[in-house]
Amino acid sequence: MSVKQSVGLISKPDVEKVWIEIKEKVRSSPSMVFSVIGDSDSFVPRPWAKSVFQTALIEAAKSGGDTWILYRGYDYGVSSIVRSAYRKYGDMEFRAKSHDVHIQDPERRVKLISMAGKTASRKTHPKKNKMYQIGDVKLEDLEEIITEPIEAECNIETTDRTSYLLDFEEYVSKQEVPFLSQTIDLKLPIPIVILALEGDIHTIEHIAGALDRKIPVIIIKGSGKAADLILDYMENKELLRKKASVLFGIQFDEETFQSLSRHLEDIVKASDLVDVFDVNADDPLMLSNIVGEAVVSCWATEKILRNKNTDASMKPERDKERSSNLPRSNGSVHIGTTVFGGQLRKSNAVMPEREEIEKLFSQHRESRAYVLDTKFSSPTSLPLYFYFEYQFLQELGKLKEYGHMLLFEALIANRCDYVRVLLDQGVRFRLWNLSELYEQTVSCKDCHFENDDCLHIQWLLKQIEERKAEELCFTHRRLTRKIQEKENENRQAEKVLTGVIVFDTETKIIEKIRKEVIERNKEIRELKDQLNAFVKDDKTQREIAESTKGLCRTILGYKEANVNDMEDTEDLEEIEDEDCEQNFSSMNISDILLWAIFANRKEIAEICWLRTTNHLLKGLVCAAVLRKLSKKADNVKEQNLSTEFANHAKIFEDRCLAIMDGMYDEDNQKAIDLMDDEAIVWGIKSSPLAFAHENFMYDVVAHTCSQKNMNKRWYNNLAPDLKPFLKSVCRKPRMFFTAPLTKYMFNYTMFFIMLVMYSAFVLSNIGSEFYELDTNKVFEYFVYFWGTGDLIEELICCFGCLEPVGRSHRGYYSRMKRYLFDFWNVVDLLSYVLLIVALFVHLFHPSPDFTVARRMFSLSLLVMYLRFLEVFLVHRKMGPTLIMIKEMLKDLLRFLVLAVFVVLGVGMYYHANLWPDHPNIWSGDWHNWRIWTIIYYPYWQLYGEIKNEFLEGKDLSDCTNVTSIWSSDTSRERCPQEDWTVSAVAALYMLFSNLLLVNLVIAMFSYTFERVQENSEKFWKFHRCTVINDYEWRIPSPLNLLFLPYRCCCWPGRKGGCRDKCREYFNKKEVQKELEMDQKQRIYRIHLQRNTAFKIFNRK
Repeated sequence: MSVKQSVGLISKPDVEKVWIEIKEKVRSSPSMVFSVIGDSDSFVPRPWAKSVFQTALIEAAKSGGDTWILYRGYDYGVSSIVRSAYRKYGDMEFRAKSHDVHIQDPERRVKLISMAGKTASRKTHPKKNKMYQIGDVKLEDLEEIITEPIEAECNIETTDRTSYLLDFEEYVSKQEVPFLSQTIDLKLPIPIVILALEGDIHTIEHIAGALDRKIPVIIIKGSGKAADLILDYMENKELLRKKASVLFGIQFDEETFQSLSRHLEDIVKASDLVDVFDVNADDPLMLSNIVGEAVVSCWATEKILRNKNTDASMKPERDKERSSNLPRSNGSVHIGTTVFGGQLRKSNAVMPEREEIEKLFSQHRESRAYVLDTKFSSPTSLPLYFYFEYQFLQELGKLKEYGHMLLFEALIANRCDYVRVLLDQGVRFRLWNLSELYEQTVSCKDCHFENDDCLHIQWLLKQIEERKAEELCFTHRRLTRKIQEKENENRQAEKVLTGVIVFDTETKIIEKIRKEVIERNKEIRELKDQLNAFVKDDKTQREIAESTKGLCRTILGYKEANVNDMEDTEDLEEIEDEDCEQNFSSMNISDILLWAIFANRKEIAEICWLRTTNHLLKGLVCAAVLRKLSKKADNVKEQNLSTEFANHAKIFEDRCLAIMDGMYDEDNQKAIDLMDDEAIVWGIKSSPLAFAHENFMYDVVAHTCSQKNMNKRWYNNLAPDLKPFLKSVCRKPRMFFTAPLTKYMFNYTMFFIMLVMYSAFVLSNIGSEFYELDTNKVFEYFVYFWGTGDLIEELICCFGCLEPVGRSHRGYYSRMKRYLFDFWNVVDLLSYVLLIVALFVHLFHPSPDFTVARRMFSLSLLVMYLRFLEVFLVHRKMGPTLIMIKEMLKDLLRFLVLAVFVVLGVGMYYHANLWPDHPNIWSGDWHNWRIWTIIYYPYWQLYGEIKNEFLEGKDLSDCTNVTSIWSSDTSRERCPQEDWTVSAVAALYMLFSNLLLVNLVIAMFSYTFERVQENSEKFWKFHRCTVINDYEWRIPSPLNLLFLPYRCCCWPGRKGGCRDKCREYFNKKEVQKELEMDQKQRIYRIHLQRNTAFKIFNRK
């Protein structure tokens, strides 16, 4: 519901007076003007997509900065459509505070101006009997005379309103305003565009007159009436009479037709100034593009070029002198260059100071960040001031120096085209914009960070790491919110001061309000100084950048790498020095890339990813972070956000696979070696293959590059086939015996020998005199020694204590979770626990026949045999079968969770009716508890054991009805009582369990089989990678006990260990030569990634 503010009622239209009065009332000058025409009350309209036009109008107005929308102000027709669109703009932009943000408020960037020829109906919002408070001052009942207009109204008394509106539009088009800064003498005409929809003959007359005055017009196709008639005439003039007569009806005569024809011919002659927006086919966001192109084209063809030619013919020497002082662009010709070149020459502008250039962009910030669809982008899709500022900096030759402000705005608005151009022009993102970038895009503006649980990306990050998320999203907003609150209080006070008629009794109150305004202005200046100090403080901004990287590491569970020990940092610097085409900093782009990941900006993430180094590893890290965020969002039931993150993660993973394909086709050997190249990405140190394996990226691990790399490691660079590999034992014995395959075969050979000895020990020695048989004594000791050595290797695998650098750099907690996630590792730990428990029972709980110890040893041996199945995982045929068994066990456990409650419920019913009022449920030894009787019968009925006679109470053998006997001796069974309901419940239970539950688990098994079978190759390759990573550093037990002191003291597999130091000491030149060669190869592989990525993905 709109509230209007009149700018005056004038009898003799004076456009200059109206212009001045409107500016005074709205307290701003426009940077863009839309004039919406087409009101008509004499024809029957037809339905059309009004909501599309409304969305397009508001989005185009928002992209214009400080925009005025001129309209007739009627209560019907086109005016009603425009007013409804503006009301929706206020509701969406300011939400519940829409009516509090009046037309003079700087936050209301779009102004609605009613050029009413007749008084429109007016509704107000009375605010009576309400306490009004400004600071410490409270005013009551003064609001009755305070108006808060959100629309300016201009009532004009004239007989020819169309002609007057044309005069006003022409006057506006000739006004020049400082487009960049009030202190820089550079003025441009106010861009004005006429939007024509629906309409009648007067609308056509208006369009013809506007085109004659060189004002661009955009016709809304599909709105019907005169708008569609114009477009039909431009396509086919022969149908004019028929369509015009149908449209205008019985009032249409020959004189009107001739007048209409003349106006349409005038429109056709000036068709270069006419553009079309189709509400039935075009996206609403395209209107911003069309408007920008129309304005720039109009200026270039009708005004700017003429001025340029005039200046060139009249003042060639002066132009030559001035142009020599202006920095030139890169040789390309731009419309904007023509605009600014002419204006700079005409205004004799001087080069602005640094402070002035830095202030240019702060005055044009949008009130709220919004995202446009990059499919409809062009240089003029951004706000026009952005387009002109870009050309201005390019004209001054300051684009690299000050373009970071444009880059910041383009990132917020998601303008991928400008981001790409600015980065390619060498513009670097300034670190001090990072906090505001997160505050504008990632931070949630409508919730309090400390208390609210908001389903927003900021809240998700808070759940992961609260301290870092607060530094990231809230520090900057805390200061800006305080400034906004103080400014809002001042605006509220100004409304009181300007609206209240001051009486003597109110002078003291008003004076107190003025003093409070002065005090708040001081506080605002202090807060702004604090904000500027916070933004410009390099240390603070570095901490924020480190917080983003730390948050990334926390999400993935990695510890921070030691940058001083990484050679990749030197590689990156060398690459940046050698790369002449790319003038951006990889570390600088990485900060933007990480922001794009958290903000889920897909296109900008791709642009930044292409311009970094180590594309493969960085892409995998991005995919892993997005996948974790997707799971986190799914946990809080934010399905849309979860799906978006998951899709973005899939995009990055597909990009990495495409790069691997391209590199393998280009240079397969280097592509294979690249999979082991370590690098640092946001403090995460890893290699592509190791990272993909740790984060369960099956497609990456199963790729040809990864498999070829694993083959080299599996066979230790020997022939990748079993027979030639075995023959190399004589030719290259050292490489053969250190190969993971050799260690794998030897380990499971020793495992099999241990199983034989363990079986002999369990079968013959446990119940005998302790250590009586010498042979079994040897068997038992061997089992203990083997178990000790194997447990040490498993602990190394779990915590990474002694394994070589390069396999994993995750934190201990993350490594332990990853270790326990593997089913076979759980089986390994279970076998160790049972063996240790059996040993302690054997030693410290002796009994005449060692029954408990025998059971524990037997159970431990059973788990050992199951564990031995792991040897077949590397077999191409049997490996997928074991994977299916493992996955089906998960389904079986889920089934048992459901079945246990069914079994307990049925068992309780059986027991309560067969043995009523049984007092001793938990008496006696634990194996005589009644709980086992409760679950016994329903459990075996799952497998078809009916037990019908017993459930009917007919089987009375081996039981007693004497209470004193069965109550005192829990081993004696109590006879059941006959109850027909038990048989009925048993029948229903058998039906339910055998036909439903059993078939359910069979269906689950079938689904799992099909799923694993479909991806069996990928699953098998992934498990094979696990085995290869394990046996690269693993020493088979119990031989590892002999090498344990050496491994602990010298760390032979790590860089900087004793072996490396000794080799460097005795062969320093050879080691240095190898390092230089390896450095060159790594640089080449980094270049290979970049070239392949740009070849595949850099399509624009």
